[in-house]
Amino acid sequence: MKSTALLLAASLSPALAQVSSHPFPWSAPGPDDVRGPCPMLNTLANHGFLPHDGKDLTEDRVVAVLNNSLNLADELSQFLFQEALTTNPDPDATTFSLNDLSRHNILEHDASLSRQDFYFGNNHDFNQTIFNETRSYWTNPLIDVNAAAQARIARVNTSMATNPTFSVSETGLAFSYGETAAYIIAFEEGSQTANRSWVEYFFEHERLPQQLGWTKPKEVITSSVLQGVLLNIVNASNPSALEVAELIDFVDLHAGYSP
Repeated sequence: MKSTALLLAASLSPALAQVSSHPFPWSAPGPDDVRGPCPMLNTLANHGFLPHDGKDLTEDRVVAVLNNSLNLADELSQFLFQEALTTNPDPDATTFSLNDLSRHNILEHDASLSRQDFYFGNNHDFNQTIFNETRSYWTNPLIDVNAAAQARIARVNTSMATNPTFSVSETGLAFSYGETAAYIIAFEEGSQTANRSWVEYFFEHERLPQQLGWTKPKEVITSSVLQGVLLNIVNASNPSALEVAELIDFVDLHAGYSP
């Protein structure tokens, strides 16, 4: 499997290198394509790095694409793939499709930064009204950890106030913090600050913001890098004792993960 991944990575690398100074090809999803609540995986499918139909994503392909497009370490990409695999209704599945990620309270969670809660009927498509609340807390050209944390807290508070079935699983809580950390890392400019224009463009268009000057991160994004930013967001959020306990449980559960 690893040799297959290496071959796939090698085949993808020249294509990515060839277009690195030019906008990546991009096309919106068609009527037979599927998308889900994860804007980054949607984006990579829109660019054609992942299959444009968004279906039957394999571990080899996902790991190679995340490495080549975003410089994610293989160990982090493999972990994320295994988590995504749990959303496939088939317990013996070896692939997942982007619309599988919409299954409620597995990885998808209430209080998304850019999607409605499941209770309101559409938890997978981008929602401008929801995102407007999120970005209203990004008041400077660079989004720091505190602004990111406040935006996430606001979405949680709004969701709790408007959704009578509000709930977030332990895994959903971890991914909620992780998703906030992820956009800071993927669109970082400076140290643990993200370029607001890049982040807004990415969310609103589900397209990598190359035209605004973004390039693939130079440093490899490992689990420890992600956890470092995530921890700072947690600390800036003044979490409840229950949230801290649930996050610790999640980390302990996956501490022994080995691809």
